[in-house]
Amino acid sequence: MSAVGRRALLRGAASVGGLGLLGGPLARGARTRTFVLVHGSNGNAGVWSAVAAELAQRGHRVCAVNLPGHGPDAFFPASYQAPQDLAAFAAAPSPLAQVTLAANVKHVTAAVRRLAPHGPVVLVGQSLGGITVTKVADAVPHLLARLVYISAFCCTAQPTVYDMYRTPEGAPSLVLTLPKVGDPAQTGALRTNWRSADPAFLATAKAAFLADGTDERLRAILAECEPDEAAILSFTDARPDPARWGGVPRTFVRLTADCAVPLPLQDRMIREADALTPRNRFRTASLPSSHLGFLDRPATVADLLESEPAQ
Repeated sequence: MSAVGRRALLRGAASVGGLGLLGGPLARGARTRTFVLVHGSNGNAGVWSAVAAELAQRGHRVCAVNLPGHGPDAFFPASYQAPQDLAAFAAAPSPLAQVTLAANVKHVTAAVRRLAPHGPVVLVGQSLGGITVTKVADAVPHLLARLVYISAFCCTAQPTVYDMYRTPEGAPSLVLTLPKVGDPAQTGALRTNWRSADPAFLATAKAAFLADGTDERLRAILAECEPDEAAILSFTDARPDPARWGGVPRTFVRLTADCAVPLPLQDRMIREADALTPRNRFRTASLPSSHLGFLDRPATVADLLESEPAQ
């Protein structure tokens, strides 16, 4: 989708309480579903634009959610613009300091409640969005036909995302080598200067997120990244209730070339979740993709999502 199309999706999200909704009353039939798509760290509903368009063109309802503090509500301080004032940027307090996992869950749960009367809801989370997906399933398991984690965090034996990264499987993540700006204890955010021209930073970002893509595509992605992510999210206990989340069918899409959430960490999350609810184990699928490369293969992702049972 073009830059104009992505901006239109974000404007639509702002106009419906933070939801970007595609599809309509003609999108009905035995295989028609409602897909609710949750973005990851430093992203917004626009990251799903190509996948959302593909699913909608196949007749499904698609709701790409802007989590609180993202999309039209994202924080872009003047110091982040050009020319940058890096000292001021490092010190600027972030409004995302007030964004909690509970707030994210409440926001997405409200979307699911509105959409559930129209048909089976498949809730999809990518990367950090996985912890929100998990806790939404705790809140409204009866409204969900399936959960789909796309290289997304699923905390069960390990309580937090921070704990996941401290495991032997998580420690090699290249995300941990990206320089952060400012002190999260002061700003309330994990802040990144995506507009950096430092060749070393750009090389690390490409290796972490888009090793299978072009430099041009990486620049386009970084231009749409938001500088702040709520710091508290990575330190919040995101473990589910086995009796609630554990009753919802779930799928984990393994991204085999992911250097942000390394494949061994993805597999650890699958094993630990299956051990928690052995009678309801993950279905798994694999894509040869980097952390964000799958978003540029919308037909492949749509095929996979359509192939998963939703009942």
